[in-house]
Amino acid sequence: MKNILCLTSAFFLQFTFAQFSGNINYQNQVRYQENNISINVPVDNHIVISIKGMANVKADKYVAIFSLTQVAETADEVNSLMDKRLNTALNQIKINKGIETYVDMVSFVPVYQYAVEKKIFSRKTYNEVPTGFELKKNLHIQFSDPSQLNEFISVLSKNEIYDLVRVDYFANSLETIKKDLMNKAKIALQEKVKNYETLLGETFVNSDKSINDGFQTKLPTEMYKSYEAYNSSSLALTKLANLNQANKSTTLYYQPVFDKEFDFVINPTILEPVIQVMYEVKLVINKEKKDENKESKSYILITPNGEMRDLNIPKSNK
Repeated sequence: MKNILCLTSAFFLQFTFAQFSGNINYQNQVRYQENNISINVPVDNHIVISIKGMANVKADKYVAIFSLTQVAETADEVNSLMDKRLNTALNQIKINKGIETYVDMVSFVPVYQYAVEKKIFSRKTYNEVPTGFELKKNLHIQFSDPSQLNEFISVLSKNEIYDLVRVDYFANSLETIKKDLMNKAKIALQEKVKNYETLLGETFVNSDKSINDGFQTKLPTEMYKSYEAYNSSSLALTKLANLNQANKSTTLYYQPVFDKEFDFVINPTILEPVIQVMYEVKLVINKEKKDENKESKSYILITPNGEMRDLNIPKSNK
């Protein structure tokens, strides 16, 4: 009985238990930091007050860019085949109202391949020879309804146009949004300053101050991240087993800027990819009190006639 148990234990030692997870919930787990809030202590009697705001702006217009490639033996043939594909697709797309298109020429180059030159009593020679032409163009489509993109893809795919390069987002209200962010940040900053004055029991009216601000804009195109959506088997296998893993699909997902670090957010709920405009303003207050005694010196001038005159000499900047 002891021998059987030993053999069984040795057999299980050869097994390798492993589980590989590629789902986003496993790859990028949310890690919560400690609950202590990080606070910077003022240095040299300076108080820094910061206000951060963000606005989620829905796009008004979209521009989708599709790439086309055509190869043929002659220049006339390659242009004819490309025009046939493009014109057929454009005629169907332009039926929709409010759609604008633009065709961008990318490249037109000859295509080469190697031809073998056989010689007696010598090695083979490989020479590049032109065998055709390659034409590349990009199709730009401007539209306002994001659901129309599915219709465009259906039409283009029937004409062998499959490569969607990117989709750009545009909003007409960005300038207005920036003004709203500045106004809201101004009110929030004033409230914060009053709160500091109440806590310290003093006023900053006569204190030296400096201020700085700035914007940052994030477009949906640059906010996509990739991950592999899969969960491999946890079956125990021996080290000598032949293991053939399947190719895992890599996909993308939209990851916006989180609003947890902002003092206020305009349009906080996000359903679709949006343009995110961020604004921050910083106010630096110098609490050092001015020494009134050193601001100026009083001098009295006695003239030859015995008159007394006051001379106010301002403090030197040296």
